Amino acid sequence: MRLVFAGTPSPAVPSLRTLAAGEHEVAMVLTRPDAPLGRKRVLTPSPVAEAAERLALPVLRPTVLDAEVSASLAAVEPDLGVVVAYGKLLREPLLSVPRLGWINLHFSLLPRWRGAAPVQRALLAGDAVTGVSVFQLEAGMDTGPVYAREEHTIGRHETAGHLLGVLAERGAAVLARVVDDLADGTAVGVPQEGEPTLAPKLTLLDGAIDWRQSADRVLDRVRGATPEPGAYLMLSGERLKVHEAAPSRDSAGVRPGELTLRGRSVVLGTGTVPVELVVVQPSGRRAMAAAAWWRGLGGVASLSADLEQA
Repeated sequence: MRLVFAGTPSPAVPSLRTLAAGEHEVAMVLTRPDAPLGRKRVLTPSPVAEAAERLALPVLRPTVLDAEVSASLAAVEPDLGVVVAYGKLLREPLLSVPRLGWINLHFSLLPRWRGAAPVQRALLAGDAVTGVSVFQLEAGMDTGPVYAREEHTIGRHETAGHLLGVLAERGAAVLARVVDDLADGTAVGVPQEGEPTLAPKLTLLDGAIDWRQSADRVLDRVRGATPEPGAYLMLSGERLKVHEAAPSRDSAGVRPGELTLRGRSVVLGTGTVPVELVVVQPSGRRAMAAAAWWRGLGGVASLSADLEQA
């Protein structure tokens, strides 16, 4: 079949590479426009655009999905459209351009976590299992029938960044199988069942650590907000990012919100038992071991975190 592929960030790249290496032709790649990155705001192509150029595939970078974009895709006469984390909703007439419509690789077990941040939301909620789903794209958000799904047990120490990388690789193989089944005419879409939950994009406030919650929920917050937008504590009006945390081996009484040194470990009191801060990043500085950050404070016995979230 002739395929058009729509995707933007690095988790979409394994799917593009897998499809390009298969027996189907990727006739066009659709991605977001180049964006200014870094302190110097240098215009930089998306990871998908870079991968497509290395694969010598034609690329469209529209700012809006208008009639001109639909005409450009129609000109390559695609049989199927494939979406992986493109970043924009596809609407008519674009949805009807490919002969078989569009399919979407989504990083959750639909209908749980429909939306832009399914991996982060699964971790924030403390889910034990997640996975990938390949479904038929409809006008609604992630509502179409599912062709294939694969479960993944979430590791206790997996962050959103690591988990997304794992699901991107596993999902690419699942996606390729569905494309083959659609080409053969053997694919069967099953309506989604169960109570839907929504996964909106995370904001900065979603990284705020509420130390009044249990230790497990605090650790879920750190994992789910890493690497973006970043989990953090507020200390005297300054934001302390927490890149890595772990259950504390010392469960002796530390007040909720209190930061102190126990042995060589920096621990934070929560609503249940303390947690250990492993890697932190003070405002305006690089990430470092929490113990090294504490030593730099010059012998402070303890600190109190506040619940300011801005």
